[in-house]
Amino acid sequence: MRNEEMLLIPGPTPVVDSIYDAMASETRSHTDPRFVEIYKRSIERTRELLKTDGEVFVVSGSGTIGMEMALVNTVAAGERLLVISHGYFGDRFIQLGQAFGIEMDVLQAEWGKQVAPEEVERKLSERTYKAVTITHADTSTGVAADLEAIVPIVKKHGALVILDGVCATAAMEEDMSKEYGNPGYTIDVVLTGSQKAIGVPPGLAIVAFNKTALAAREQMDRVPAYYCDIKNWIPIMHDPSKYFATPPVNLIYGYDEGMRLLMEEGLEKRYARHSAFGRGVRAALREYGMNPLAEEEVAASTLSCLLYPEGVNDAEFRSALAKKGVIVAGALAHLAGKAFRIGHMGNTTEEMLISAIEKIGETLNEIGHAVSIEQAVNRFKEIN
Repeated sequence: MRNEEMLLIPGPTPVVDSIYDAMASETRSHTDPRFVEIYKRSIERTRELLKTDGEVFVVSGSGTIGMEMALVNTVAAGERLLVISHGYFGDRFIQLGQAFGIEMDVLQAEWGKQVAPEEVERKLSERTYKAVTITHADTSTGVAADLEAIVPIVKKHGALVILDGVCATAAMEEDMSKEYGNPGYTIDVVLTGSQKAIGVPPGLAIVAFNKTALAAREQMDRVPAYYCDIKNWIPIMHDPSKYFATPPVNLIYGYDEGMRLLMEEGLEKRYARHSAFGRGVRAALREYGMNPLAEEEVAASTLSCLLYPEGVNDAEFRSALAKKGVIVAGALAHLAGKAFRIGHMGNTTEEMLISAIEKIGETLNEIGHAVSIEQAVNRFKEIN
C-alpha cells in the first residue's frame, strides 16, 4: 500500500493501491454505458455479499444515510420501534426515530456488555413493535450483538429486524438468506457504509431490503423522505442508466474494485481472518496491560476498545504513536481519555498489525510504562 500512515481507527480504514487506481480512472458520464456496466456489477456483488431476496441500494452518503433509509421505509410516524443499543451508535437510532415521529423504547446495555436476550423477550412481550434495530458491532465499544439469540426472538414476535452493519459488513456474517432457528426467521434490512470492513473511502451508503421489508414499504402511503425513499431508487438499481440522483462515479469505480477483492478472498476466509485479527490484537495488547472493554465472548471482529493502564495519558500516547505513523482513535462519551479504539478490519494485514503492536509497545516504553514487545507480538502470532 502506498499509504504513508497506518490508519487503524474504526473507519475509514486502509485503502489498497488497486482501489486508489480504480478511483483515479477517467471520470465519465453517469449514463455512459461503460460506467453503467461497472455500477451494475457493483450492485450485483453487493447482492452476492448480503444474499437478499429483495433489493440492494448503493448510493451517495454515509452510514447515517443508510440508517435513515432503513428506518423511514419501514416504520411510519406513530408506529413503535425497539432500539437495542450496545453503545453510542446504537443510540443514534433514538435521534433518528425522534426526527420522524416514531414511538420508541430502548434497551441500552452497560458499555462493554450485551443486551441480554431475556430483556429483549420481556420487552417484545409487553407491546407490539413494527421493527427492532440491532447494531451488529458498535463502533464505540467493540461489542458485537448476539444475532443467533436475538433474531429468533424478534421474528417470533412479528417485528422486522433492522441490522446496522456499518462496522461489521464484509467482516462478520450478515447472510440475509440465513434462517435463525425457524423458517422465515431472517434479517430484513442490513445497512452499512463503504469505509470500514469493505475498505473503500467514505461516501457510499449500502442498504439491502428483503421482500418482507419491501412489503412494509408498500404498505406505507408515503414516507417523510425524498432522497431516502427507496421507491425512487429501485428503478436505478435495476437499470443504472436511468437517472434519479447523480452517483459518485469515481467512488463507484473504487467500490467495484473493493467488492472484487472481497469476493476474490472469499467470504468465509474473510470472516475467519477478521476473527483471528481481533482475537490476536486483544491478546497482544493485554500483555501491555491494556484490557479490552468488551470481554472476548462478546467482542467484535472489526475493532477493539482498550482501557489504558494506570498512568498512561491518552493524548500523550496517541500523539506519540501518530508520530510513528500509527493512527488510533480516542474513546467516546464517558470513556474519553480512559481508553482508545483500534480497528483491525478491511484491507488491514497481519504485517500491519504486528508493526502496530510493536510501535504501541515502543511508545509505552518511551512514556515510562515498561512492557515486553516480543511477548505481545508472540501472543498475536499464536492466534494468527
